[in-house]
Amino acid sequence: MGQSMRVGKYLAAAWLALGAVAASAAEHPDFTGVWTNASGPGIGGATNTAAGPLPFTPLAQGRVAAYQKLTGGTDDSPGYWCVGTGMPGSMLGSGGYPMEILQRPEQINIVYEAHSEIRRIYFGDRNAPQADRLASRGGYSSGRWEGDTLVVETDNLVDQVDQRTPHSEDATIVERYKLEGTDAQGRRILAVEMTMTDPKFYTKPVTLQKRWAQVPNGRVLPYECTAETWYERIEAMAKKAGVPIP
Repeated sequence: MGQSMRVGKYLAAAWLALGAVAASAAEHPDFTGVWTNASGPGIGGATNTAAGPLPFTPLAQGRVAAYQKLTGGTDDSPGYWCVGTGMPGSMLGSGGYPMEILQRPEQINIVYEAHSEIRRIYFGDRNAPQADRLASRGGYSSGRWEGDTLVVETDNLVDQVDQRTPHSEDATIVERYKLEGTDAQGRRILAVEMTMTDPKFYTKPVTLQKRWAQVPNGRVLPYECTAETWYERIEAMAKKAGVPIP
């Protein structure tokens, strides 16, 4: 086989591979863009589909009460001390500060302007083995497509009693993202339904909904916040109050 024939064969294979990737990407909606709070359900936060307070277990009730007693009447919070919210709070609270979605076939990155938090959602072979996933406030997120719905599963979280929707390290979160047409201004609407399961903290799964509107030609700005001293602050407050850390 001549050199020119081999080169032509490799180029043809490369074009076929690129075409397959492009065709795969075209099968799904593109969420790329900058998004802010939409009007209606979810504005300024999230809508709890279950009426009434969160269904805390006795363990969660005690820990949340202890945390609120320790921090009540102060400005102390993770954000005040330069600690990112983590999941699910960073997702549910995004929109007050915008978020940016950057979508590729094998990976989706979400940048939350607040605290410059970044989520990486991996697909298929891009996912790390479970043994290599590190626990964090944001957890580990893997994605898949069900038709035009993006399904994201998050685990490997750490215990967080300092969120509006607190949870233990055993929590798992499933988000389902879908476009919902446009609003009166012609902006695309993105909606998510989130279900968090955590038998340690909740007697049943917690379901919340959120909606965003795309910002035409939007940009995410720098968010400067430095030292992560929140946990030390909580320890100091508990020691001063003579109570256990919540």
